[in-house]
Amino acid sequence: MHTAPAGPAPATHTEPTHRTSPAGVAAMLGSGMSNQIGAATGSLAFPVLGPVGVVAVRQYVAAAVLLVVGRPALRSFTWWQWRPVILLAVVFGTMNLSLYTAIDRVGLGLAVTLEFLGPLAIALAATRRRVDALCALMAAAGVVTLMRPQPSTDYVGMGFGLLGAVCWASYILLNRTVGSRVPGAQGSAAAALLSAVMFLPVGLYVVLRHPPTAASLGYAVAAGVLASAVPYLVDLFTLRHVPAAAFGLFMSVNPVLAALVGWIGLGQGLGWTEGAAIGAVVGANVLSILTSRR
Repeated sequence: MHTAPAGPAPATHTEPTHRTSPAGVAAMLGSGMSNQIGAATGSLAFPVLGPVGVVAVRQYVAAAVLLVVGRPALRSFTWWQWRPVILLAVVFGTMNLSLYTAIDRVGLGLAVTLEFLGPLAIALAATRRRVDALCALMAAAGVVTLMRPQPSTDYVGMGFGLLGAVCWASYILLNRTVGSRVPGAQGSAAAALLSAVMFLPVGLYVVLRHPPTAASLGYAVAAGVLASAVPYLVDLFTLRHVPAAAFGLFMSVNPVLAALVGWIGLGQGLGWTEGAAIGAVVGANVLSILTSRR
């Protein structure tokens, strides 16, 4: 899953046996870039809508796309199926809200790097190899460096980034459960719908308290399309043509893409220390994947 995942990912995929094609590489790179540009675009609406308002619009867009793709038969769901779907909906909304709040306070690059610790922790916890212990130490060193005490350190923003990491890890585990209980993408679509419904009161409050301008609403909708609809649909295609290991490896470029987009698009520069810390987190993921055994 990239930054903050665009929407609940499809439950199951059949891993192809052929090598990664140039088209697959281009699709993964495009999906990651779209995700980060979407997050950066959404931040432009913060002065009017705030992170909560932007996330609400993003949830609406994600629900609209996933309902068309998944077409869930909601009336046929049993309580055994609804339980993980409801939890996934809560995690989905909390994950996006924590990420956008972190972006508002500490910038795109650092927020995405901290959130990326979630899937990295899941990957490292699945094995007991020495190299994974090394990867964990690398990632921990990067996080300690990012969160080192400074006069300008925003621990609240970093806390939201870490909350996003916990949510992303929970999202991965819950999505696996949903996939085993609900066929196709129906569970993902249902979770997205519930999450959007949960944000309806929030959206109404934001509109009444801070009436959106055309520009801010456009930025928020664009964030929903670029960071939800496009990555989700591209990933549907990619995971049918790219081995899962290669897909996981390309996920690790998201913090780098986020730092690049934040620097070019938002003027959020990073020092050498922050760049090295991001590199440590990314390197830990790359090393873990490249040395993993089937």
